[in-house]
Amino acid sequence: MSEIVTLGLAQPHEADRIARLSRDLIERGLRWSWTPSRVARHILDRHCSVVVARSDRRLVGFAIARFADDTAHLNLLAVLPQWRRQGCGRRLIDWLLATADAAGVRRLDLELRADNDEARTFYESMDFKVTGERQRYYEGALSALTMSRELYATGGG
Repeated sequence: MSEIVTLGLAQPHEADRIARLSRDLIERGLRWSWTPSRVARHILDRHCSVVVARSDRRLVGFAIARFADDTAHLNLLAVLPQWRRQGCGRRLIDWLLATADAAGVRRLDLELRADNDEARTFYESMDFKVTGERQRYYEGALSALTMSRELYATGGG
């Protein structure tokens, strides 16, 4: 696709679309936990960053991260299948990494389904390392890999 993708902070009216993308692309086969109200709370939470990728005002991807003192956690990342492998996910992660660096964060953590080889390959290409596995992490049934990327935050010294 040759369309231009722009990134920006999510707006409250986008919570429903983000939640539906999470349900369809991330939470498939699981109970829907990232509901519109939950996403909206994260959009309004000053400790979170909800970044969206848009093409001609159409939401094509998003990322949700929560920030603590010296770590951040990537809760969700999704890109529409037709927009994958075009740099959209990488740009979303880069946005969060720049935000984390500015906040003095030293590490970005995440979980992903243990059998999601495509996501694991993507995160490894972004210098994330597998740090462990959580058995039956998702609803007591599916295992998760934990991954982290160490940052060299300028704010932390």
